[in-house]
Amino acid sequence: MACDEILQKFKLYETRSNFYLVGYNKARTIWRVLKIDRLEASDLSIYEDKTVYSEAECYELLKRIHDGNRSTGGLKFVTKCYGIVGFVKFLGPYYMLLITKRRRVGNICGHIVYEVSKSDIITLPSPIVRSNMAYSKDENSRYKRLLCTVDLTKDFFFSYSYNIMCSLQKNLCEEKSGQVLYETMFVWNEFLSRSIRHYLKNTIWTVALIHGFFKQSNFSVLGKNFRLTLIARRSRHFAGTRYLKRGVNEKGRVANDVETEQIVFEDIPDEIPAQITSVVQNRGSIPLMWSQETSKLNIRPDIILHKDEEYKATRLHFDNLIMRYGHPIIILNLIKTKEKKPRESLLRAEFAKSIHMINKDLPEEERLRFLHWDLSKHARRDKNPLLTLGRVAAYALELTGIFHCEITSEAPTSDSSGQTFGESSGDEETSTDDMAPTVSGSTNAENLEESEPASFRRKLVMKPIACQKGVLRTNCIDCLDRTNVAQYAYGLVALGRQLHALGLIDDPRVDLDAPLANDLMNIYESMGDTLAFQYGGSAAHNKIFCERRGQWKAATQSQEIIRTIQRYYSNAYLDFEKQDAINVFLGHFQPQQDKPALWELDSDQHYNVGRRGHSLTEDLARSFIKRSFSDGNILVENSDPVSINNEGTENVSLRLPPSLQSEEITELSDSAPEISATDTGLSYSRFYPTLPGRQLFPDRRHTLLNEFSTPDESHSSNFLDLDWLSSSGNSCEDEIYDRSSIINSTPGNNSMENVILTDAEKDETSLDHLQDNFGILNHAGTFTDKFQQWVATEGTFCF
Repeated sequence: MACDEILQKFKLYETRSNFYLVGYNKARTIWRVLKIDRLEASDLSIYEDKTVYSEAECYELLKRIHDGNRSTGGLKFVTKCYGIVGFVKFLGPYYMLLITKRRRVGNICGHIVYEVSKSDIITLPSPIVRSNMAYSKDENSRYKRLLCTVDLTKDFFFSYSYNIMCSLQKNLCEEKSGQVLYETMFVWNEFLSRSIRHYLKNTIWTVALIHGFFKQSNFSVLGKNFRLTLIARRSRHFAGTRYLKRGVNEKGRVANDVETEQIVFEDIPDEIPAQITSVVQNRGSIPLMWSQETSKLNIRPDIILHKDEEYKATRLHFDNLIMRYGHPIIILNLIKTKEKKPRESLLRAEFAKSIHMINKDLPEEERLRFLHWDLSKHARRDKNPLLTLGRVAAYALELTGIFHCEITSEAPTSDSSGQTFGESSGDEETSTDDMAPTVSGSTNAENLEESEPASFRRKLVMKPIACQKGVLRTNCIDCLDRTNVAQYAYGLVALGRQLHALGLIDDPRVDLDAPLANDLMNIYESMGDTLAFQYGGSAAHNKIFCERRGQWKAATQSQEIIRTIQRYYSNAYLDFEKQDAINVFLGHFQPQQDKPALWELDSDQHYNVGRRGHSLTEDLARSFIKRSFSDGNILVENSDPVSINNEGTENVSLRLPPSLQSEEITELSDSAPEISATDTGLSYSRFYPTLPGRQLFPDRRHTLLNEFSTPDESHSSNFLDLDWLSSSGNSCEDEIYDRSSIINSTPGNNSMENVILTDAEKDETSLDHLQDNFGILNHAGTFTDKFQQWVATEGTFCF
């Protein structure tokens, strides 16, 4: 569907027996009508008028409906809205969720991105029908309130013409539309919109909501302006709160799975940029079967590791990553190496073992690349751990590359050999009734077609120059604080390459001390805080960022203590209800009469409810080790979720002048939004350098490296501990480099005791041994030389 045919504004009217949703496009040239039956007590009955009306014809139709219903009150205006979020039913009637206010937050090559500013929930049955319905006491007081707990004004965004649920590269390389796009992992209202989409066989009435983070900013480098967009998409699979969603589920979905995309293009006023670049990275919980029991007495609950000898769920997770991003998958693990009481280190050992086991069954070119670096330790000892993270980022980007494509514009009637990106829309709507102040360059949408530049009314054709292959997957224990620092380091390295690809800078590096690096850090810090609130209940711990800015140390420590307390309180007292609300919103739990209520099922970690709400046996429950089920295991499936009445609408003559404008229908509606859904009051084999140790590490000639596996397995273990790649040559002089036995022994040894090498053993770690056993598969040809330059660079390191 062309952009000028997309319905972007809607007006809801009602009679005693029906709702009428009138939708129209930006140019007000296409008008459509959707009728929703209000006499059905517990079923959803929808009819879509296939006629495409003009504005005059549509208002004449509304006038005739009004005249035909005068005896029962006529046609009443309910609300203006900007799309349907979906329909939901608990134990009583159906409800309709609408976006009633929106705010423009970005523009990707003419395609506008909006945030939800306000949403409302409307009961479908008329008051006459509702008065005869037997309501459950939990309908309004519990379930409806839970649904409204999911605040759509907090970090939900959408676009009518741009598939923002997919990366730029996927949008251009995979031609997907309609239902398929809604079923992707990042559309949070997939369940709520499923019934209307499946029965109307289209998506013109609904909007696909993405949850996470969106920020677009304008910057300048060497006198040239560019626009940077940072998007974080949270997966709806295995979604939830910190202690209630940990690790991986039986389908290979991990908790806190977030795709981060950084888009950069030159900002040319009134013109479409000639080129655009993007790079994608990923964060997600450690893909093992593990959990933590929420405790009001223990601020750091013990980690419970559930054995999965064959790592089936872990394998499924990486299969999914490969399907989404291709090869190679580079894993950056930032959890602790050594602890007085093993917690994170326990997961570190098991994670390394799982990668080893998976790689044994893969050909060399498809093996996972596992990098480990204890960021907590080095953040305490190194003056700037971002230097080491920058080297890792450069290593990863050399393997995956970035996405880069050219943009040309053609008249809408022209043929093109490239991929059509869609028609660029110059809509920069800022009307006060539905929009908050927006970014620069806004105009009035109502008269836009007369004033917008000609270039914004042409089709955009994008031709890829280079594609990203594979992805860097970063995790710490929560995938919030340390992970966000590492993602910033990656984003800064990527930014240099993106600006170089666009021809804006000559050297593909941005100095870590440059003002642009600080600007980017602020954006990533904002993203980290947003994602931390969503998953952990507080802003992120940004100690490294604070130190980078030279913030007073005492102030930083006080801030960290406050955020720790906030996170503890949220996890211990608020997360249970928050998780229930997410499960209701996503459809993971659907209430049924005579079945246990959601709040009767203990915590989300202890659901023992199977399909259609039937209880599982105790043996089966124990087999899942009290893990929460995901997706269809709790979802009550129904092949026929709604009944549709396909009776036609009134037959009227459509060639009469408009005599009834919507503003004239101002009678108070009994279906005016009664409950706001928001409160807006205020893989390859191991990749180790083949360079001699003296060249790599001139200040550390006795680096201790220990093989993960036995010699005959050296090419399948693919484990690299980056402690020896620390940016500070003497950062750990007062500490012996201990190693978990998972690095010093065969995978079968799970002891958590640390092994300290003797002087004789250190000597055995000769430079020749280092070169032989930590060789690099140099598929890139010049990769080894470049990696040598990155690692051996002294003084100020430029990303």
